[in-house]
Amino acid sequence: MGRKMGDVQANGIRIEYETFGEPTDPALLLVSGFTSQLTSWDERLCEALAAQQRFVIRYDNRDVGLSTHFDGVRASLADVMRFRRGDGPRPDVPYALSDMAADGIGLLDALGIAKAHVVGASMGGMIVQTMAIEHPTRVASLTSIMSHTGERDIGRSTKEANDALMSPPPGEREAYVEYTVRNAAIWSSLRYFAGELEARRARAAADFDRMFYPEGATRQIAAIMVAPDRADALRALDVSTLVVHGRDDTLITPSGGERTAALVPGAHFLMVADMGHDLPIALWPLLVAAIAGITMLAGGSAGASRPAPGSP
Repeated sequence: MGRKMGDVQANGIRIEYETFGEPTDPALLLVSGFTSQLTSWDERLCEALAAQQRFVIRYDNRDVGLSTHFDGVRASLADVMRFRRGDGPRPDVPYALSDMAADGIGLLDALGIAKAHVVGASMGGMIVQTMAIEHPTRVASLTSIMSHTGERDIGRSTKEANDALMSPPPGEREAYVEYTVRNAAIWSSLRYFAGELEARRARAAADFDRMFYPEGATRQIAAIMVAPDRADALRALDVSTLVVHGRDDTLITPSGGERTAALVPGAHFLMVADMGHDLPIALWPLLVAAIAGITMLAGGSAGASRPAPGSP
C-alpha cells in the first residue's frame, strides 16, 4: 500500500499533505481540527481506511503544521468575542472557514481529483460541512465527526473544557506535552483515556518537534467564531452524510452532532456511548466501518482520483 508525502501550491498558499493507498481508488479527504496537524489522523487509522480501497489524503490546514503560516497577521479576539456576544459588528478576520474549505478543494485540484469523500473532525467537521455547502459537485459524501452547525447555542463547551481550550500553551517541550495531556483529559473518552496516556504523550512530543506554532490558534478560532451558522444551508444539502459524535464530549457537547444530523436530509447518525472529543484506538474499527459504509452508500466508485497533470 503506497504512502507518499509532499506539498502543493493551492488557493494561494502552500499545503503540506500525505497520501495512503492507491490513487486509482476513490479519494477520501481527512480534515483536521482546531490547531491540529495532519498527524491528528493517526497513520494507522489512515492505513485502515486505505485498506477499504480508498485513496486517503490527510493535510495540514493553513496556520498549522507545515502549511502556510500567516505570520504577524492580527486577529482581535476581543472584537471577535464582542461580536459573538452580539455586542458589536462582525470584525475583519484574516480568513474564514470558507477559505479553509477552499484550501481542501484546492488540494484536490492540485492532485487532479474531481470529487472526494470528505471527513472532518471538530473544526474539520465545520470545514467539510462548508465544502459540501459551497462546493457540492466536489463532495461525494460527507462525514462530520464531533462537530456542530455554527449555531451559537448548539454543542456549547463546558466551562472547564472552554477554559482549557483557550489557555495558551507553554513553549517548552515537556511542559507542552503535559499541557496537552492535561487538557485532553478534560474532553477525551473516559473509558479509553488512561490506557492511551503514553501514546498521547508520545504524539504530543512528536507534534511539538514537527511544528510548534501557537500563533495560528488566534486566527483559526477567529474564523470559527465569526462564521455564520450553517443551519439553512445544511437543510438544503443533497449528499450522503454521516454524523458521528461521542456522548462523553465536553468540548463540543452532543447536541452539536444531534443538530447536524437532524438538519441534513437523510443523514445517518452514530452516537458513540464511550467516545469523547477524540478518536481512541479502540473505536477505530467502528469508525472505519462507518466511514467506509457511507462512502459505499454514496457510490463505490465515486470520487476516484486521477494523476495530476505532469505527474509520473
